[in-house]
Amino acid sequence: MDEERAVPVVMAFSGSDPTGGAGILADGEAVAAVGARLAPVITTLTVQDTARVFSCEPVAGVRVVEQARAVLEDMPVSVFKLGMLGSVENVEVIHTLLKDYPDIPVVLDPVLISGDGSELADEELREAMISLLFPLTTLVTPNSHEARILAPEADSLDACAEELEGYGCEFVLITGTHEATPEVVNTLYGNHRRLESWSWQRLQNDYHGSGCTLASAIAGLLAHGREIFGAVQEAQEYTWQALRHGHRAGMGQYLPNRFYWVKP
Repeated sequence: MDEERAVPVVMAFSGSDPTGGAGILADGEAVAAVGARLAPVITTLTVQDTARVFSCEPVAGVRVVEQARAVLEDMPVSVFKLGMLGSVENVEVIHTLLKDYPDIPVVLDPVLISGDGSELADEELREAMISLLFPLTTLVTPNSHEARILAPEADSLDACAEELEGYGCEFVLITGTHEATPEVVNTLYGNHRRLESWSWQRLQNDYHGSGCTLASAIAGLLAHGREIFGAVQEAQEYTWQALRHGHRAGMGQYLPNRFYWVKP
């Protein structure tokens, strides 16, 4: 029992993905891979495959908060990870919940657009996230496309990060998979400046769930007490390896292999 309690817990608010490539299952695999335990809170039911999102149905806000509070009253949660939230109502109830636990770090992966280009968060939902969740967020992890959507007036990714910090979050990690660069460049910002950039070999395939994997791995490492810089660096290495070992299970995007070291 003592060993079980020694495993840190990450509570993830995210949608279900029946392919298992993204969403709450991706969160669980990535968190487990770095030695933590996931407490999954479902925010949205989706109908999708590896190529397309067909429909999304948000879970009622009261059910979201009931799921979370049942666990929080029973288990010590070390980190909150926020993914696909589904509705303004869900943002509002999560905001209230986070205010009750101000000492728990928050990693926010702003899921705005699916791999096939479907909109997963309209303007009202984005504005609710910015006003209610960003001020409570330790680290936000948008890709470059999402960063430009969230900071439409910015004329560069550095300016995007400055604007996102201005919304109230402590750190910003902008990933560069969507940029037309030879290598993928990911950049961490904090204290209104660029802290560090990392370059990664660009893989030839498109992947379903890469953002979930990275954000959840960071959350799991933070749950172990790692500081932000080390958690971000180690999670990138883990995510790149998971993508490199990924496979095409269906007719669309490749799926990461989050347990790539396990031999068949």
